[in-house]
Amino acid sequence: MDREFISDIAFTPQVKAEQEKRGSRAGYAKMEQKNGWGENVTPDLAKYLAERDSIYLATSNADGQPYIQHRGGRPGFIKALDDKRLAFADFAGNRQYISIGNVAENPKAFIFAMDYRNKRRIKIWGRLEVVEGNDDFMGKLIDLDYDATPERAFVFTVEAWDVNCPQHITQRWTEAEVAPLVEAMSARIEELEKEVARLKG
Repeated sequence: MDREFISDIAFTPQVKAEQEKRGSRAGYAKMEQKNGWGENVTPDLAKYLAERDSIYLATSNADGQPYIQHRGGRPGFIKALDDKRLAFADFAGNRQYISIGNVAENPKAFIFAMDYRNKRRIKIWGRLEVVEGNDDFMGKLIDLDYDATPERAFVFTVEAWDVNCPQHITQRWTEAEVAPLVEAMSARIEELEKEVARLKG
């Protein structure tokens, strides 16, 4: 479907009417004129995604019933194949297959990628394809020493993406990010305890 602006994928006529009614349309109209949204996988977007250890994947069925699923792995589990496509392995899970069933009816999908430490979020609209039975392709998406069984690949074709503001994001750190700080603090405590013991002696 042709769009005047990239953001029209989200800013439908009804959304724009709500923006107008609630006072935000003028600001977003200026953003549209400056082409404020992306439609290709840029090096910055690829780097941002390569640093994530999880994303949220949204799909919906033919009736529009939405579903959001968490996808995760080691940082870098989501790969940029080229300037339009992302891909990641789909590992064995609870075997509900809701995302796969939805994609069979409706390929439209959405990725929500959070960076809690830096209070940043990126929204990506596109289309999702399920790839099965291609071992060579799957081999490019997995870490051989990652303890999980890949069953298929998801290929996401990017149509639009946008960076959200950091407002209301609670800052969080992963265990891997905190571990060096705790280790340094523990070493300093041990050093001070030895110094206290020496002074008491």
